[in-house]
Amino acid sequence: MYDSNPHVTYHPEIKILETVIKKIEQEIIDIKVSHKNSPHALRYSSFLANILGLIESAKFEENEVDGLPERDVNQSNSNSVQPVHVSQDFFLTEEIRKYVRMKPNRLGKQNFMGANGTFTSIGHACFSMKQELEEYMNYDVGDICNDDWKLAQRLMVHGCDPLPRRRCFSRAPRFYTEPYPIPESIWRLPDDKNVRWSHYRCKGFVCLAASKTGKGFFKCADCFNLTHHEMPRWVGPLYLGPTNSTPDFLITEILDLKPGEIRIGLDFSVGTGTFAARMRDHNVTIVSATINLGAPFSEMIALRGLVPIYMTINQRLPFFDNTLDLIHTTRFLDGWIDFVLLDFVLYDWDRVLRPGGLLWIDSFFCLKEDLEDYLEGFKMLRYKRHKWVVVPKVDKDDDREVFFSAVLEKPPRPF
Repeated sequence: MYDSNPHVTYHPEIKILETVIKKIEQEIIDIKVSHKNSPHALRYSSFLANILGLIESAKFEENEVDGLPERDVNQSNSNSVQPVHVSQDFFLTEEIRKYVRMKPNRLGKQNFMGANGTFTSIGHACFSMKQELEEYMNYDVGDICNDDWKLAQRLMVHGCDPLPRRRCFSRAPRFYTEPYPIPESIWRLPDDKNVRWSHYRCKGFVCLAASKTGKGFFKCADCFNLTHHEMPRWVGPLYLGPTNSTPDFLITEILDLKPGEIRIGLDFSVGTGTFAARMRDHNVTIVSATINLGAPFSEMIALRGLVPIYMTINQRLPFFDNTLDLIHTTRFLDGWIDFVLLDFVLYDWDRVLRPGGLLWIDSFFCLKEDLEDYLEGFKMLRYKRHKWVVVPKVDKDDDREVFFSAVLEKPPRPF
């Protein structure tokens, strides 16, 4: 197989490595067949898989230059984009080193995506958070993961996103019970046994639903109060300004702007999924983007029978271009956000909204002196305006803040 290609230098050690690889693969298959549920077999299989990965990486690195066919040699000298290899030597934890190492395809063939290997990615900020990332990746392969979701979220929020995958089993609540059925689950607090409470100040949903301070979150202090606080939202105005003006739009009036056209969308907010629940009443499927800001928001949304997507503001939306009918946001993009960051977020939202899709900015609040600068960010989209209101925010002792709400329609492009 080597002599037939003049561009390949024959190395007998490569042949030996291939034989070893085949033997290890067969051993793994035999273990899976004969010891399906044995934890010791699982650990042994994981160990063999580790060895297999190391051997295949060594084989690939040995053959990376000498083994390139003529077409790939020519490509490497062309102007085509080449993969950037991050040195795994930067990290000390072996699992990170294995993760960032390029994984060559078996038999040296391109995969169906046209790549010769798999390039696993981590966020660039991971390199400035080396100690935290190595703590996160310090675990026993095939064992139960540490109870460290809070560490993982801290890494994500600070830009180490995406995180590396791990080869351990995530911890589940110790006494997990079946969730309530729909529609009961929509407006009933879930069973406390279905959440791991170790990293929260509250240790149950009743505590979260009670309007008390110091629970570990603030952007959504009443979000777990489903009956009194959440149930009236988007079916009637909740906030009235000094002249009975309101930044609250109703779901029915928004859907009436595009009858029958709003089917799927994203809610990028801080909440427990009530917007998705209300849209579900109108046969609209909404994915709720959230992180666990001091409370189990992701678990709460899922236990209500809705779809949470666990992601931060740092992350590019995991949707293809021009696919969503609606993006809604409330209690999230407010006057804390940097203007350049707002640009990046809005352009990414524009990317995934389809032509004719709606962007619903719901009760964005900021200081009066910053309002025009923020409005310029929304105006640069050059969307059609269906609704656009600015209302004084007078729920505090001063009147320095305002609410801004808008419903905007993405135009076809190019203009």
